[in-house]
Amino acid sequence: MKKRGLIIYLLLVCCGIVSAASTYLANVYGRQYELLNGKWNAIPDLYERGEEMKLYLDQKPQGKTDFFEYSFMGGLRLNVPGDWNSQNAELKYFEGSVWYARHFNANKQGKKRQFLCFGGVSNRCKVYLNGKKIGEHEGAFTPFQMEVTDALQQGDNTLILEVNNRRMKSAIPALSFDWWNYGGITRDVMLVSVPELYVSDYFIQLDKHRADLIHVTVNLSNALANQDVCVDIPELKKKLNLKTNADGEAKGMLKVSHLQRWNPENPKLYQVRIKSGSDEVTEDIGFRNIEVKGTKVYLNGKQTFLRSISFHEEIPQRMGRACMEGDADMLLAEAKALGVNMIRLAHYQQNEYIVRKAEQMGMMLWQEIPVWQAIDFSNQETLQKAKGMLTETIKRDKNRCADCFWGIANETRPSEARNAFLSELLQTGKDMDTTRLFVAAFDNVYFKEDSQLFEMEDSFVNQLDMIGVNKYMGWYVPWPLKPAECVWKVAVNKPLLISEFGGEALYGQHGDETIASSWSEEYQAKLYRDNLRMFENIPNLVGVSPWVLFDFRSPFRFHPTNQDGWNRKGLVSDQGQRKKAWYVMHDYYHQKQKEYHN
Repeated sequence: MKKRGLIIYLLLVCCGIVSAASTYLANVYGRQYELLNGKWNAIPDLYERGEEMKLYLDQKPQGKTDFFEYSFMGGLRLNVPGDWNSQNAELKYFEGSVWYARHFNANKQGKKRQFLCFGGVSNRCKVYLNGKKIGEHEGAFTPFQMEVTDALQQGDNTLILEVNNRRMKSAIPALSFDWWNYGGITRDVMLVSVPELYVSDYFIQLDKHRADLIHVTVNLSNALANQDVCVDIPELKKKLNLKTNADGEAKGMLKVSHLQRWNPENPKLYQVRIKSGSDEVTEDIGFRNIEVKGTKVYLNGKQTFLRSISFHEEIPQRMGRACMEGDADMLLAEAKALGVNMIRLAHYQQNEYIVRKAEQMGMMLWQEIPVWQAIDFSNQETLQKAKGMLTETIKRDKNRCADCFWGIANETRPSEARNAFLSELLQTGKDMDTTRLFVAAFDNVYFKEDSQLFEMEDSFVNQLDMIGVNKYMGWYVPWPLKPAECVWKVAVNKPLLISEFGGEALYGQHGDETIASSWSEEYQAKLYRDNLRMFENIPNLVGVSPWVLFDFRSPFRFHPTNQDGWNRKGLVSDQGQRKKAWYVMHDYYHQKQKEYHN
């Protein structure tokens, strides 16, 4: 496993997904840090000549004959975190490079090591500190870090990023996707300080099947043997003292009793302290068991029904990325009001504020990487990017017990290249984490005239723990039979989640509930009732997840009056008004909660 991990890391470095100088640092919010957020100076670079013009040097005239055809000062200023599309009208549809710059003061702290940590930059970037390139990263939705201990100057420092959101065939997501292509530094930027020898990573989780055994793995920043490591859970009165091996890794187990397992009704978290030498990290961690038995999903040994919803990392009223803690509060509060116990965070890894608050509020999570539809499955570079994104996702969130499902793909079609690609991606995930269920969503379920059944032919589903199916009956697909007569025979040996269903309606628009082109709330509400009736005929159904909580921005939604650049499938409008279908789902989830008592 260690060999495989090394190979993966080297591949990521070669592909430019992470900087070769990067050193991992778990739980950056639990460290000593300074936020570098705020107003940054910016220069749009439509023709991408900034590198040639050495914008990263931020040069100033020194003599009478000196001049430069750029200046960060006195021009565009953009909020960080934030997307450029919603901050400047001229950048609404912009795809290309924007250069960001800011100054900050640093205090070189003796033997302490210092890191620049980025929560997310969309979609790829090059990072320069004091005129020198220190690394680059690709992937809009995962964090990355760069050690800058030796590159920092005492006092004033200049940090410059070239950020590019241009869509590419070899990228993930690729050229086409059904959400807005936001560009910018969309998550927190931090300067983090740690001791010379520090706790770089840890994985503390309940045994997959047992409720009385906690597994502990702690990694130090240096490959040093016989270093003391202590893991303490004060509330449980449990302390584990370990020694590192030659790789700087310490492993052990804690036998516990009277453990309150995390669940949606009681999202219990325990304070866990990890200490080695002069470094101590504290984090709130929950413990739960999630597993499949036959065609059912069990949380803490109890069969559960997944009452789910999806939303994008977007504040529709602001028409921009959800990037702050308050944004997470808004999105999750509306999900909670609907009555959910799970969120499918589609179709990409969402920010850490959302993940942590969902855990605190008692919501299971399906997190997926943006392997969405038309990925170049024959491209090895693209495969390495996907592995890198899954690796970065699991590393960031592996201690979040709310993360119950790792999603590896959405709406991909069977082929040899696709199957090989997803098989390798799946193995990468399983090498890192065996405590979650691995899933994917498919849209290739069809009604077969000869059998009068809904069926799916896709051999890859056999490799997954649970499958999701996206099926828009009554919207993209007409009903072949009455909803009560529609019977499914899909992945009969697997738990099945309806991971997407629904249709569009413009809030406040009323019309005939039988006419799709009315775009009415009445049609949407009936469509929901019909689909819920059909779902009763799916024997291996373990949950449903309507698409989607909020209307969201999408450039290829062309209808001038009913869409106007918005996907209107939301249960809630872009202005926060609940449509009739919201109440249909609210009542359904209330019924399911009583039925399953969870």
